[in-house]
Amino acid sequence: MKTVVTKPARPPLTKGGVMRRMPVVVADTGDFTKSMGLWQLVALSLGGLVGAGVFSLAGVVANEVAGPAVLISFAIAIIASGAAGLCYAEFAGMVPRAGSAYTYSYVALGEIIGFMIGWDLLLEYTAIVSVVAIAVSGYLNYITHYLGFDLPTWALGAPGTGDGHRVDLFAVLLCLLLAFLLSRGTRESARVQTGLVVLKMLIVAIVVVAGAFHIKAGNYQPFFPFGVGGAVSGAALAFFAVYGYDAMSAAAEESKDGKKLMPKAIMISLGIASLVYLLVCLVIVGMVNYTDINVSSPFASAFDSVGMGILGLVIAVGAVVGVTTSAFANMLAVTRVGFAMSRDGLLPSYFGKSSPIRKVPTRVIWPVGIVSALIAGFLPIREAAELTNVGILMAFIVVALGVMRLRRTRPEVERAFRTPWVPVVPLIGIVFSIWLISHLTWVTWVRFVLWLLLGLGVYLAFSYRHSKLNSGDSSLI
Repeated sequence: MKTVVTKPARPPLTKGGVMRRMPVVVADTGDFTKSMGLWQLVALSLGGLVGAGVFSLAGVVANEVAGPAVLISFAIAIIASGAAGLCYAEFAGMVPRAGSAYTYSYVALGEIIGFMIGWDLLLEYTAIVSVVAIAVSGYLNYITHYLGFDLPTWALGAPGTGDGHRVDLFAVLLCLLLAFLLSRGTRESARVQTGLVVLKMLIVAIVVVAGAFHIKAGNYQPFFPFGVGGAVSGAALAFFAVYGYDAMSAAAEESKDGKKLMPKAIMISLGIASLVYLLVCLVIVGMVNYTDINVSSPFASAFDSVGMGILGLVIAVGAVVGVTTSAFANMLAVTRVGFAMSRDGLLPSYFGKSSPIRKVPTRVIWPVGIVSALIAGFLPIREAAELTNVGILMAFIVVALGVMRLRRTRPEVERAFRTPWVPVVPLIGIVFSIWLISHLTWVTWVRFVLWLLLGLGVYLAFSYRHSKLNSGDSSLI
């Protein structure tokens, strides 16, 4: 008798197709150790929020775009970032699951939108790590030169950045060091991050207090040398210094009580960062007339002009610590987004398993560390920077849209934090993000579209069928 061999049937497609949505309430998988308390989450958020921009960006905006009205520029940026932050806080208290904007958009707007946001964040967070590593390398080269030690010419930068440059060695080593630190476990790496953030905030405090004694009221006049439009345009530049809380939200499953602590951490860190940036703006334009600000080293040159050049080294150390904590926050974010997408079946499941000992996604951490090291080591900072920004803004838009949609479709879901004045607050975040997107270069748009097209191909060829929602996996239902 002939045996008939039948192929196993493919699992039936779940209702909704590409727009199927992850449930709001999902069982805890136990993939992570819940070790981060409130202040460790705040430190992680501040690591992304208060980076190198605190020592450089305020001076650039004041000198080139806004003048003393840089205070208004940062105030506008803080309001816009705060609107998005309030939306993140609502989701963080409602869906305390790894993945940040990827997970939030998957829950609220559907699988294909969640996938495309996650796919783009994979590139952008990795590129941000690389850009920050290149910036750290520049400060480290300054410090080592000050101490009388210089790297060989071939190790000073990527090809094309100078005669004889072959690789940015410091940038490569920093990316690999961050990957090693993250692979050691959440508790250990969070302690290091918290210590560095405390050191950074102390250095910022020293700079602000010391600078306050050299403020001249006349430097604030005229307040609007570039007109009110200059202050508004400056907000577009300032915004990219005040959105780092999104990286922290990717670590929701590693907090001791995500529903309660995540919203608090976002609000506290935004408040601290807002105060820091406004004080920094007040001091830099008060110490030096905006026309005389040295955009390459605003604070170092300002203190040099008042006979306190020794603070230049302190500022360089603070900048190294500041941008390092930013790189840490973004590398943690990209590894958690990649892990969450793999765990949900949208990327190969190999990357969706955490280390049984360390309880961190080492299968994602090391590939991210290596890729970011290659970008940082062999691409000039401008080319690496062109890979960033648009995806973060898109994430802000979908998170704000998601808050409004779930308020209408799932009003009964428990929310540990509720965004006030919906839909006004989400719409502020959406409008500001669209405005910033309209100012991005065509090169950024071309790379963004090409990356999304590649992602669409991956989704249609692999993710759609392998999604756990498609297979009826109980961990997502």
